[in-house]
Amino acid sequence: MTGSLVLVATPIGNLGDVSQRSREALAAADLIACEDSRHSGRLVKHLGIADPTYVVVNEHTERDACARIVDAITAGKTVALITDAGTPAISDPGAVVVRAVLDAGLDVSAVPGPAALVMALVISGLPTTRFVFEGFIPRSGGDRDHRLADIALEERTTIIYESPHRVVRTLADLANACGSDRRVAVARELTKLHEEVWRGTLAGAIEHFSAKEPQGEFVVVIDGAGPAAPANDEQIAGAVDAALANGLSVRDAADHVATALGVARRTAYRVALSRRGTSEQP
Repeated sequence: MTGSLVLVATPIGNLGDVSQRSREALAAADLIACEDSRHSGRLVKHLGIADPTYVVVNEHTERDACARIVDAITAGKTVALITDAGTPAISDPGAVVVRAVLDAGLDVSAVPGPAALVMALVISGLPTTRFVFEGFIPRSGGDRDHRLADIALEERTTIIYESPHRVVRTLADLANACGSDRRVAVARELTKLHEEVWRGTLAGAIEHFSAKEPQGEFVVVIDGAGPAAPANDEQIAGAVDAALANGLSVRDAADHVATALGVARRTAYRVALSRRGTSEQP
């Protein structure tokens, strides 16, 4: 008889948020898979679970850890997967574990619970009917520029995670991409003693969080863009120039601009050809 993988949501800050089902699942597990056994050990100790066996899963250990987890489940053991805070497999290596276990034909289930992105969204005051989660956006380069451009045009509410030492820069980049008057809610230290939720515009958020060194983990909730007006020739040319400057080929630049601006690919391709000065054919 094979075992199973159980994803167990844990508190995002306040240990009082742990559920009874989470307690029971962790106590019953043969192995607890976590990002950092020292960090998770504090929670496990708080729950009164004695002598747990851990397997550490992070970007450095995920290959060996996945093999160990699959072997354990195949042998009939139950593995509980947790993250440092919140629901596992969201912006952490847990997603790799889930894929490995499913690819091995084994069972995966979950004990639901806290997720910082959901809490930040529902208290933001911004629309919740349709939203998109971007996780941590790229730190630099063309990938970051493309992601910011996508967020600027996104009509749904967008949620991102950010670290304290990059949050002001990210707010500034969002203001450049979306406009400084775009509405935003910035939440930090959710459920903890110094919880703060700041609501206003991107310009105001930059001023507020530049006044003192930001601390804690941040969730940024960005209002969606209004319905876009049809792009004019100047806007298409500017977007194509930016895409080409970031190293995209003519074809890729045309695809990106067509998607981002909602214009026909043939139109974007024609502009890209003229800006690159090439006779390449579609």
